[in-house]
This record gives sequence, structure tokens and C-alpha cells, in this order.
Amino acid sequence: MHPRNVWQAMSRPGFLLSSWPWRSAGFLLTGVPAGVVTLAGLLVAITVSGALAIVLVGLPLLVVVALAGIPVARAERYRLRLIDRDPAPDRHHGPAAAGPWSWLTVRLREQATWRELGYALIFAGLLWPVDALAITVGLLFPLAMVATPLLMATVGGGEETKVLKAWTVTTWPTAFGIAVLGLLALLLGAYALGVAAGARAELTRLLIAPRGGDLGARVMELTRSRVRLVDAFETERRRIERDLHDGAQQRLVALTMTLGLARLDVPPGPLADQLAKAHEEAGKALAELRELIHGIHPKVLTDYGLQAAVADAADRSAVPVDVDLELHGRLPPAVESAAYFVVCEALANIAKHSGASRAEVTGGHRDGRLLLQVRDDGRGGARAGSGSGLPGLADRVSVLDGRLSLSSPAGGPTQLRVEFPCERTDRSA
Repeated sequence: MHPRNVWQAMSRPGFLLSSWPWRSAGFLLTGVPAGVVTLAGLLVAITVSGALAIVLVGLPLLVVVALAGIPVARAERYRLRLIDRDPAPDRHHGPAAAGPWSWLTVRLREQATWRELGYALIFAGLLWPVDALAITVGLLFPLAMVATPLLMATVGGGEETKVLKAWTVTTWPTAFGIAVLGLLALLLGAYALGVAAGARAELTRLLIAPRGGDLGARVMELTRSRVRLVDAFETERRRIERDLHDGAQQRLVALTMTLGLARLDVPPGPLADQLAKAHEEAGKALAELRELIHGIHPKVLTDYGLQAAVADAADRSAVPVDVDLELHGRLPPAVESAAYFVVCEALANIAKHSGASRAEVTGGHRDGRLLLQVRDDGRGGARAGSGSGLPGLADRVSVLDGRLSLSSPAGGPTQLRVEFPCERTDRSA
């Protein structure tokens, strides 16, 4: 596996023979002119805007100064590719609307803009001189020492030359000895340049593209994608329910009516018996299809909302259920659907496992939150696992930033609580 950055390359044999020392030198070397240009641009912008601020013309230029970090950070992300193959992502978000004003408003509100401005100021005032110092010590000084014999033969006329403008060399053995020392210094300088370049790259990433931000952005995008999947799933459920209700169910109703009319026209006998059996089977199929449609997505939930759907589920429950909900208006479809199926699953578990004689569903929507509680007077001891279906519902609730909790001590009572952050979708109601 090839190393992804200079730190990994330095920990492996063959670093000196690879391209990484030259990549490090190139990163530091290009930082010097980039820093000088950044410093000059900032000084000009600040000076001009400050001088013109007296007549209010320079005030818009202060906005330009605030945005100065954006092109600097973009150039730095390209330079980082020299010593770090992991791309440094752009933290800026696209504006919601078209036009320069929308773009400017978004940029001035973003934390990334001000982080990049801070980096530009540090880069212009401190970092590029450090880059220049590292290049001088790690590369230029050793190269000057290696070139001592050449300089003595050319510039010094074979008699003498100065090494680093510090001391004079007058003999050839000394000149070649300094050249050998220069080679050793060049080898050590390669590692020094790698360390300096790696540290500079990590500082740059920390300020304009922190690695932790990658994880945070991925988690946020994953959460958004899960919500989109839930919405798409609910839309598909409603489509299937509508197609079955308007298509297959209507055909079965027509078939049942046709068979019933045919029974009336046929005299008693074997044919009448077969028609009666077919009529009965068609009725059973229609009843099963209606139950299937209701389980996929009940029409009452789509048409009348969560309160009516919970009341309908309570009426269909094998255990008597008291319903006390304070819901005024409609909630987001995904929330209504998730809350409804939590209640249905809870009532089904009560009927199957609790031995309860009565249950109740209470709750309402207050302060931007939907709260539902399902309680029974059964034997208690319920657990979320063991085929209850609640773990899957808990996952579905968590996608909507909701919480589901179960309290069921031995001897009862059992209480299931679910909570969703949500707002009404019909604020005018």
C-alpha cells in the first residue's frame, strides 16, 4: 500500500529514494511566494479600505477583506495534495437561491469563512517565513556546502571560496570535505523537510479542513439520507395502499357482487353450491385484502390524521382501550406513521402477552413535541426483544430524532412511551 502522506512515508524504508522529500520541499517552497502574495493582497485591501472608510466607500471593501481567506484556502487545498493524498474538502455550502447577494449572505454566516480568514492572516504573518526558514536550513544550506568544490573551481579561480558566506576555504581537501558534510546534511535535511512539511500540512488541515469535520459531515449526511429513506418508504407505502384500494379491492368487490347476483339467478343444485362457495371465498379474499391494506398504511391515517387512526386501532383491539389524545391539526406524515405503528404494535403485544383487562393511550402535541404513552394493567415483565417488534420500531423512531422507552416491572403496569420532535404542518388550523 502506498503511503497517503509524508508522515507515513517517513516511517518506511526508502524514504530518501522516494519522491516524498522533493514533494515536501516543493510544498514548503511554494508556500513562500504564496505567503508573500497573500500578505501583499491583505495589506493593500486593508490599507485601501481603511483610507476610503472615511467617505464610506471603503466599507464594502471590508467585506472583501473578510472573504479574503476563501481563495487562499482554496489554493492551500491544492498545495496540500503535494504531501497528503487525502483530499481536503471544501467546508462551504451552496446558497439556497441564485445570485451574488445570496452567496455573500451564506458565506458571511459560515464558520468556515472566518476560519479561513484566520488562516490567511496567520499564513501571511507567520507561516510563510517559517516555510522559508525550513527551506533555507534543510535544503539551501546543504546544497551550498555540496557546491563548495564547484564554487572554488569557478568563482574562486581554484584558490578560495566562501562557504555560506561565513568562512573561507582555501584548499581542495577542505572543499571536498565540506561537500561530503553537505551530502550528509542534505540527507538529514530531507527528514527535516518532511517533518516541517508534515507539521505545516496538519496545521493547515486543522484550520481550513479539520479531519473531524469529515466525520461530522458524513454523520450529518447519513442522518439526512436515513430521513430521506423514511420519507421515500412512507410515500411508497401510501402508493401501494392507494393502488390496492383503488385497483384490486374494487375488482374483488365487483366480483363478489357479481357472484352474489349469479346465485340469485341460478336454481338450487350443484351449480348453485359452487357459486355459493365461490362467493364465500371471494368475500374472504376481500376481507383479507382489506386487512392487508390497513396494515400497509390505513386510509384513515392518510385522510384524517393520527388521532382518528389511533381511535380506529383502539376500536379494533381485542383489549378495551381508552384513548385520550390532545392533537389539533396534522403532523408530518413520517411522524404520524411511525407513531401510529408504535401504538398498533403496543396494542398487539398487550393483547397477546400481557393478560391485561384494559389499556389506555394518552398524550398530545405540546411545545414542538409529540408525546404518546400506551399503558396496560397486565402482569408486566415485558421486554423489547422476544419477537415484540419494538426494536425495529425503536430504530424507525430514532431516524426521526425520537425516543422510545419501555417500563414494565414484574406485576405491572407496563408503559410504553414514545416522543418525537415535530411541528404541525397546518399552522393556520
